[in-house]
Order: sequence, then C-alpha cells, then structure tokens
Amino acid sequence: MRFRSYDSLKTFDAVARSLSMTKAADEMHQSKGSISYQINKLEAELGFRLFERAHAKLVLTEEGRRLWHVSQTALSQIDREIEDLRGTASGAVTVGALTYFSSRWLSPRLTRFFEANPGISLRIEPFNSVEMLRSVKVDMAILWGIGGWEDHKSELLLSLPAVPTANRAVAERVTQLGLPEAVRQLPLLGDSSGDAGWRAWHKAAGLAYAPSRSSLTIPDSNSRVQAVVDGQGIALWDDLITPEFDDGTLVRLSDVRVENAGYFVIFTDRPMSQGAEAFLNWLRAENDRS
Repeated sequence: MRFRSYDSLKTFDAVARSLSMTKAADEMHQSKGSISYQINKLEAELGFRLFERAHAKLVLTEEGRRLWHVSQTALSQIDREIEDLRGTASGAVTVGALTYFSSRWLSPRLTRFFEANPGISLRIEPFNSVEMLRSVKVDMAILWGIGGWEDHKSELLLSLPAVPTANRAVAERVTQLGLPEAVRQLPLLGDSSGDAGWRAWHKAAGLAYAPSRSSLTIPDSNSRVQAVVDGQGIALWDDLITPEFDDGTLVRLSDVRVENAGYFVIFTDRPMSQGAEAFLNWLRAENDRS
C-alpha cells in the first residue's frame, strides 16, 4: 500500500526531537490532543509503533529511530531546495553537525550567537559523516573524530577524550568477560569517524582490533546515545554525557582514553561568506569561554 501521510512526518519530527507531545504541540501551535491523534494515525498507516512509554517518558522504537533519521534528512533537503529555488537562502549560514553535539553543546549557547549577530540566519543540518559533504550543501560541518579527514581541511574545535561506555547491565557483562574479551564479543557501535575511533582506542589499550561480527550501525549520534542506554552495545563517548555518568545511566568501562579525540570543524571547498566567518569565530570564542 502506498504511503500517503507525508504531512504527518513534520509532526513526527517535532515529537521525536523533543520526545514530548506537549513540547511538540507548543512548537507547532496545536493542541496536545491533535498531536497525539496525528501520531496515532501515522502509526496506524505505517503498521508499526513509533514511540513507547518508559517511566512516563516517550522513547523512540527502533523502527521510529530509523524512520526519524531518514525523514529528517529528506525533509531538510526538501526545505533547503525550496529555499534555494526561492533565492531566500543566500544570506543564511548552513552548518552540518552531529545531533548529539548540537543538542549537548551547541544549542545551549546559540542565544549568545544571535545576540552578537542579529542579522545572520543560521540553519543546523543533521550530519553523520564527512561523506555527507558530497550530497548536502553546507558552509562547514562539525564532526567527532581524531582528525585527518582526507581531502578536507579541518580544525580542532573542542578536545574531549573518549572512553568505552555502556549501560549498567552491559557493564556487568564486561566485568564477567573481562574488557579485552568483551570488546571482541559485544557490538561496538560506530561513530562519525567510521572505525577510526575504535582502532585508536584499541591501540591505546594495547589490544588487537578484532571486533565481533555482530554489529549495529546507527548513523544519528543522539539515537546512538539512546542505543547505549538501551543496552545495544558499547560506544565511545566523552564528557558531554556527564549527566548520564553522574546519574548512573551509563558507565565508563575503562580509564584508557582516546586522548586526541574531539569535535572538529570540517571545511568545504566553497569560499566562506561573512556570515560563516562570523559563526566560525563565534565557535572559537565559545570554546575558549568554556
């Protein structure tokens, strides 16, 4: 049966971003009941659940996470193409960024950018890898890694060493197996560096890189955090998830760190506009400030 409820995907995106019917209703200037009705109708047409309730909170199902990722990308591309056709995007700065970095570091600081640069329009595109620079038009991208992106100039913005991380249940399994065996048997979740991060960690730990054939690839970084919380495997994370470390939701599995890891600004071959230069300088100043 052909899918017809494309208009409902905007509602789905709003709920998925906030994991709250109430916040989505406020954002879309609709009632909470209307949002709930649209999500229920969308789930009925799709034939699978998009959300589950866990401890009075909404949580994306695996199907919901997959649909959200592809719909985010598609809707953003449509919006961007319409803006380009209208000729309204010429003055805007478009930045590709990991959703995890956007929500944990960038978003809480953006008010200061707009206060200092009231005439600049900013667009944050969900970005998962350097390969997206081939298909998504941005002024710059912010990705996690250990540097050395081929064919692209990069600049370290925020240095944050990364360590293997898991939820409590997986951490107990790691204790039983021993860490060297656990990183061979349990799924190692990838990141925007491909396997470079995990290879660097194994080298620092003095271990051969021989991961399990069982793998789980989740391109969206925020969804990957949730996957670790749900016990889907082990991932490299840094101090941006300090709240999860502090409340015990996630556990550091080792003191061995990927020391040269962090968030890099990846540059394109396009000349940088004044607005993009202003945003880049603001990023640098914000990092110095923090």
